[in-house]
Amino acid sequence: MSADRILTAVGLLAAVVAVFVPLQWWGLILLAVGLVSGFMSPSEDMLTRIGYTVAAVALPTLANSLDAIPVAGVHLNGIIDNFAIVIGGIVIANFVLVLFARLMDSGD
Repeated sequence: MSADRILTAVGLLAAVVAVFVPLQWWGLILLAVGLVSGFMSPSEDMLTRIGYTVAAVALPTLANSLDAIPVAGVHLNGIIDNFAIVIGGIVIANFVLVLFARLMDSGD
């Protein structure tokens, strides 16, 4: 199992646990998992980076409609919102890596 898959599983597990276990630091923990995942396995493809960015923005908006589902809707909304924070960390890491690559001298 690759590090990318392990970090994705850790991010998803943390997103689920964050819904049921109240802790003040969940936002930072989820963002840190996303940052580590993004720096360890950066996306080279621009479409993948755009897809992650769109997912980080659109998932919380779409998850809000799940509140209409009795009993489970609030929890599903929280899980998706939390996983969007992980994806946001991946987006930030990829942005920093792309920006760093563009600013560094390529030897031309």
